[in-house]
Amino acid sequence: MKRRTLLGAAVASGATLTAAACGSGEDPLATSSSSGPATSTSAVIIGSANFPESELVGEMYAQVLEAKGVQVERKFNIGAREVYLKALDDGSIDLLPEYNGALLSALVEGGAPAGVSTPEQVYEELQKSLPEGTETLQQSAAEDKDTLSVLPATKTQYGLTTIADLAPVAGDLALGAGPEFQERYQGLIGLKELYGVEFGTFRPLDAGGPLTVGALEDGSVQVGNVFSTDSAIATKGFVVLEDPKNLFLAQNILPLIRSSKNNQTITDALNAFSAVLTTDNLTEYLAKVQVDKQDSATVAKAFLAANPVA
Repeated sequence: MKRRTLLGAAVASGATLTAAACGSGEDPLATSSSSGPATSTSAVIIGSANFPESELVGEMYAQVLEAKGVQVERKFNIGAREVYLKALDDGSIDLLPEYNGALLSALVEGGAPAGVSTPEQVYEELQKSLPEGTETLQQSAAEDKDTLSVLPATKTQYGLTTIADLAPVAGDLALGAGPEFQERYQGLIGLKELYGVEFGTFRPLDAGGPLTVGALEDGSVQVGNVFSTDSAIATKGFVVLEDPKNLFLAQNILPLIRSSKNNQTITDALNAFSAVLTTDNLTEYLAKVQVDKQDSATVAKAFLAANPVA
């Protein structure tokens, strides 16, 4: 099993992704918001990927730590993994929510070792692959997996139940996903290697976001990479194709932190938070952001009020 450094995992496509990391055109690594009079050297700088769930969990981390007297800065909506791992490597951020299986696949060339798929197996392998100077804290029960989703009519037309069923028909179909999906093992590379699936068209849209959801709805793509906690699966009636070969590993949410910024207060606080975070309660509160259009700070505060952290 060959490891990659955080920087090495990001090199392939990070440069092309950085400019498009934020829909607003602003660079979150150039701005921050902090609690109290913290400076960038004393505060824990919390980042997130560029999709609502990551920002929401990042805000939850921030509020949990603030409640324990930890000074934080927020630098959310950085971009895809290929971008924010570079920010973690160079010290632009110190902490962010990650997904155990996706991170393992990013750090190990060729994806996770054979037979590794459960949350416990993935976490154990991840500890062997983390670059020096970083660590993960306890993982939560909350899981958000990548999926390949289709409309019911597409399922019926092509007889689709599993990803394997795509193999003979994918050449006639268009797939919509974030641009980084082209370069990831948990993307086009693994789809070809594990399932023999090669799509006729790949449309670089967003990572399980509104562009991909909209394209799936209007038929611009027939298959979309949608996250399993996304409220659109239920509200739009999407069908999630089964993944019998476990291309998309367990994706339990856990904090990834620079060891130099960690301490017992942070460890205890975030471990306690992870203990109350579940797939069900995360899905419920994520819908308040995605469907009800509430801001992540308001939703995080409500979540923590309803799910108190010891």
